[in-house]
Amino acid sequence: MSGHAPVMLAEVLATLAPRDGGVYCDATFGGGGYAQAILAAADCTLWAIDRDPAAIARGAALLARHPGRLHLIEGRFGDMLDLLRKLGVARLDGVVLDLGVSSFQLDDPSRGFSFRADGPLDMRMGRGGPTAADLVNTMSERELADTLFELGEERRSRAIARAIVAARAEAPITTTSRLAGIVRAVVPPDRSGIDPATRSFQALRIRVNDELGEVARALDQASRLLAPGGRLVVVAFHSLEDRLVKRFMAAAAGRAPSPSRHDPARLRDRPAAAWRLLTPHALRPGAAEIAANPRARSARLRALQRLPAASHEAAAEEAAAR
Repeated sequence: MSGHAPVMLAEVLATLAPRDGGVYCDATFGGGGYAQAILAAADCTLWAIDRDPAAIARGAALLARHPGRLHLIEGRFGDMLDLLRKLGVARLDGVVLDLGVSSFQLDDPSRGFSFRADGPLDMRMGRGGPTAADLVNTMSERELADTLFELGEERRSRAIARAIVAARAEAPITTTSRLAGIVRAVVPPDRSGIDPATRSFQALRIRVNDELGEVARALDQASRLLAPGGRLVVVAFHSLEDRLVKRFMAAAAGRAPSPSRHDPARLRDRPAAAWRLLTPHALRPGAAEIAANPRARSARLRALQRLPAASHEAAAEEAAAR
């Protein structure tokens, strides 16, 4: 699995705590770094999902080393419930999600994820659906501006959208270098050292792959698959994804904000939480890991555990007594 450095691997393993006989799902197989470590940590069964056929193909060597223990599935992690149930898997002891684009995808110019090398403006993680080129050449100026602002948090989204529409009137935008050049002509470099095209490329990638929708579906489905005591471990890199994860886990663990004192809902008993938050605050990579792998710098790890039935019933009784 050379070329891929799994982010916060030690923290993911410690939080997931794989055990002998357990059944786990690495729903974002990618370079196989987490999968390899989970299989080495315990005599367990691992189901691994990835929408990228190249990732599934790369997993062949790892599959051969763990016959009967590792199972590879090509598909979206937002469909994990159906994917696993069709294979007879109804309960899991743990799920790990490593959100965002993989190093293999970023480093391959032919995939069109990065502006650092010229390539076709694609950005699709899987086989089907519209490419980034389709979007930049067909969306209205307003749609483009909204996408760049909402998904890339790009403050100069309107100016970039205007420039894209003007450029495509001359010739379709089909390569990463041309799009990056259009953005750089509008957005001046700043002191952060981050390339001016970064936020625009990020926004288009998220839109092309419906990444936020996938995350929301995956969180819900993982929670439905986890057995009592099961753990959900998520590593996010983008603030919008991390916000979704944070809110989902807080609500599951009964840490949603209390209603206003003027809201009649405040008078109703709140149901006892069936989940325990394992990370009251997100875990972050250490300085040594960031120095060795700069792509880790924005990582945030959050985790949730389904309470055993007995603990849940005790919590419900305690809530009723109050």
